[in-house]
Amino acid sequence: MASTFKTLLGDDVVNTRTMLHEAIPITGTISSGTYQNTPGTELNIKTFSHGMFESVYDYPYLSSSANHIFDVTYGHSPAASSSAYNQNSKKTNIYNQMAQVLMGYNVSGNIRTFDSDGLLDDASGVMNQCFFLNFSRLLAKDEIKKNSFRLKIHTSGTVAANGSERANLLTLGDYKSANEFRTSPAGDYGLIFTNSAGAGAANSASIGLVFYQAGIAVLSSSIFVDEFGPPGSTDLGTWDGSGNYTSTGVDMAQTGSTIENLSAGFRHRLNDINFNNTIELNSTIYFCRVNHNEFNYSSNPTFVSGSKLVVKSNVNDLPLTYITTIGLYSSDNEMLAVAKLSEPIRKDPNTELTLRVRLDY
Repeated sequence: MASTFKTLLGDDVVNTRTMLHEAIPITGTISSGTYQNTPGTELNIKTFSHGMFESVYDYPYLSSSANHIFDVTYGHSPAASSSAYNQNSKKTNIYNQMAQVLMGYNVSGNIRTFDSDGLLDDASGVMNQCFFLNFSRLLAKDEIKKNSFRLKIHTSGTVAANGSERANLLTLGDYKSANEFRTSPAGDYGLIFTNSAGAGAANSASIGLVFYQAGIAVLSSSIFVDEFGPPGSTDLGTWDGSGNYTSTGVDMAQTGSTIENLSAGFRHRLNDINFNNTIELNSTIYFCRVNHNEFNYSSNPTFVSGSKLVVKSNVNDLPLTYITTIGLYSSDNEMLAVAKLSEPIRKDPNTELTLRVRLDY
C-alpha cells in the first residue's frame, strides 16, 4: 500500500475515443450449401416451428463451435397484403415490427414504411415487400462502418451460359453513405445502390437500406427479375443435386410461399457479403508526472538494511529507485486500478518522468 500520494490535476487527465474496424467476409457457400447433405437439408441453417425466419451459422448449428452469423426473413406492408397469401399476418407483422423499430412513426402516429429514397415522405420509393438481413452482434459489433457494406446477389434464377452459376450477378452497396446518410430511431442508416454512380443512373436506383448501429440490411424484393425457391421446393420450381434451379413461373413474393421458402430462396442467391464492423473504444489517459525531487525513496522494507540504503555504496551517492507499478487511487486513498510497466524505470534526483496510463472501456 502506498504511503505517499500525488494528486492528478485537470491537465493530467484526457478522454479519447478510438474506432477499431474489422473486415467481415461472408461467402455465399455458408448460406447455401457448405453443409448441405441433400437438397433441402442444410445442417448450418436453423429453422423454427413459428416459421418466421431462418438463422444461418458458420458450422452445423448443433456443433459447439457454431457461431450465429445472421437471420434472414421476409415481410410485406399492409398495403401489399392479402388474406389469400400464405402466412399473410406473419409477413405483415414482421414488416410492421421492423418498420416500427427502424423507421419509427410519422406525425399521425402511424408506422412509417421503408422508403428507398430516405426522404420518409411515403410518397415515392416505398418498399412494401422486403427481405431483412439481421447480422449478429458478433459480426456487426457496435456498428457497420459506413461505405463498407457490399452484397453480391444473383437477381435471376437463370443458369449462366457456361452452366456453372446463375446469371445476373449484381453488387449492391452503400456507396454514397461516407458523405450522405440519414438518422432514424435505430441510429444512422444509408441507402443501398446497385453501383457507385448513385441514383442518377437508370440502372442504379436505391433498392434498400442498411442500418449501421442496428446491423440490419433491408432489401426490396423488386431487385429480383424472376421467381425462386429453396432446395427441395415443389411449388416454386425444381432444384437438382448440383444446386441448379428451374422456375415454374410462380410470383415469389405474393403467393402461397412461406417465409421459410422465401428466406431459403434468398439465401441461395447470395454470392457473398462484405463489410467492416466498428468497435468504439473509449479511453481515459492519465499523465502521471514525476518531478526530480519525488519518489526517489521507497517505503519497501527491503530498501533499507542495517539503517542504510541498499542502493548507496557511500554517503555521497544519490538515492535511487526503480519504478515498476503505478496505482490509481480514489479521493479517500482507496486503490481503483493498477498499471504495470513492461520493465523497471530508473528514478533519481537528476531525472523527471511522465508516465502515460490508459484505461479502456
